[in-house]
Amino acid sequence: MSTTLCFLPATELAQLLRNKEISAREVVLAHLAQIERVNPQINAIITLVAERALADAELVDAARMRGEVLGPLHGLPIAHKDLQPTRGIRTTFGSPIYQDNIPEEDSLLVERFKRAGAIMLGKTNVPEFGAGSQTFNPIFGATRNPYDLTRTSGGSSGGAASALACGLIPIADGSDMGGSLRNPASFCNVVGLRPSPGRVPSWPTENAWFTLSVDGPMARTVADVALVLSAIAGADARSPISLAEPAEIFAQPLGRDFKGTRVAWVDFGLPYQTEVTQALNSTRKTFEALGCVIDEVALDFSDADEIFKALRAWNFEAGLSEEYAFHKDKLKDTIIWNIEQGLPLIGPQLAGLEMRRTQLFHRLREFMEKYEFLIMPVSQVLPFDVNQPYPTEIDGQKMLTYIDWMKSCYYISVVGNPALSVPSAFDAQTGLPVGIQIVGRHRDDWGVLQLGYAFEQATQLWKRHPKIAL
Repeated sequence: MSTTLCFLPATELAQLLRNKEISAREVVLAHLAQIERVNPQINAIITLVAERALADAELVDAARMRGEVLGPLHGLPIAHKDLQPTRGIRTTFGSPIYQDNIPEEDSLLVERFKRAGAIMLGKTNVPEFGAGSQTFNPIFGATRNPYDLTRTSGGSSGGAASALACGLIPIADGSDMGGSLRNPASFCNVVGLRPSPGRVPSWPTENAWFTLSVDGPMARTVADVALVLSAIAGADARSPISLAEPAEIFAQPLGRDFKGTRVAWVDFGLPYQTEVTQALNSTRKTFEALGCVIDEVALDFSDADEIFKALRAWNFEAGLSEEYAFHKDKLKDTIIWNIEQGLPLIGPQLAGLEMRRTQLFHRLREFMEKYEFLIMPVSQVLPFDVNQPYPTEIDGQKMLTYIDWMKSCYYISVVGNPALSVPSAFDAQTGLPVGIQIVGRHRDDWGVLQLGYAFEQATQLWKRHPKIAL
């Protein structure tokens, strides 16, 4: 019964809790038992607050007995990404510089989860300062892929993705600059939404107008992701780019008829592992069966590479300037490289890049007047060796930097369209998961969730769990 609870969709758990068929204490105890049994193998949850979680569960149950429902996530356990400040609970950012850091306040995202009734179990592992899509750091080590413990879970939300896949938590938060929600979701057979910038407001942040990095929801099903989004979306005065559209729209039924919907099957001209291409192609007939009209399209996003790398470097230099100045010896080499790429950037360069970014946005906007959705791989590679910091070659093509293998994700980050990673296949030889990326029109997060839900209902791949977790 304990393991069964751990793999129920969050929407079902929430309904059982509302109906008083189970208690929050039962749910928390089941997940704590699963953490104790499985987490040592995957290293996904790196700080656990079991006693606090049980105490919070008692409060949640007492509120429910009084007829109070705290919110859409009432009684659901969660572990927050270790980039999110949590009041009174260690938040390290995966860095030795902050290994003893105890924040005095919660982030806006953590506030919203609490307000919605979620119960914090602890923190999930991240790469140092979230840099790179491979989850390892000198404090806690690496998080492993539950489908093959010799492989990475991806990153930077790798701890969250691995924990979800193994039933350690039913819902999670992640963040995404160049694929940090989408890559780990693809690698671990779970769902991750990179929402439109401002859909989920971020605070604290030193760069409040920055749109490359967003916070967003993760879960095992699309409906669960929509449930989480209904609790964490919406405007906040502390975020100048936050969107005012009510969060409740994401609590609606996801069903939709896709007959005649125009979809672009996108080729960016990037190198992919053969297994990834084969997995993507195998899904085309599913979208066609849903009624989608698919065209193969080559899109020129070549400007996106330079734009993303420069704006990312500028943000790294701005955000980590003190750490670089006073604790450079404690930073990993790729972060030092990224900061130093940002140091020589000057105003005219950044202005030119922003103008080219605007032009790219409008080219895509005009293109998507014909096509409602873009479909492409999430990741260019399968989950790779957990001891390898990043892929250095794909299909014979050298990767010049530690992020070059993530272009199929970060090209989309540049234009800011919502993008969903949803399970699409398992590689026949390795048994490793492969996700598909569904990209919607500007700010059409709802449409992306609807198509992802229809695809998920047709494939049912979310039901395939790692053997170590069962």
